[in-house]
Amino acid sequence: MKISVELTLTPLHDDYEPAIIHFIKQLRASNLKIIENPLSTQVYGDYDEVMSLLNSEIKSALQLVESGVLFIKIVKSDRSDYEPHF
Repeated sequence: MKISVELTLTPLHDDYEPAIIHFIKQLRASNLKIIENPLSTQVYGDYDEVMSLLNSEIKSALQLVESGVLFIKIVKSDRSDYEPHF
C-alpha cells in the first residue's frame, strides 16, 4: 500500500535549526521520495518502508530537542504527483 506523509518538526526552544536539518538529511538519505517546502517535508512510498524509516528517525529527532512538537499527516495513496486543477 502506498502512502503520503507530511511532517512538520517544531522544536520549542532556541537553536532549533540543527535538529531540523539533521531530521531532513536523515530522510533524504533513504531511498524514498522526499519533497520539502518551507513549512513541511513530505515522504512518499510503501507503507512499511515509510513507517519503518519514520519510526527510527522520529525517535532520533525528538532526542535531539529539549522539547518539541511533530505534526504528522498520513494519506492512503501516493500524492507525490498532485497538480491543482484550478
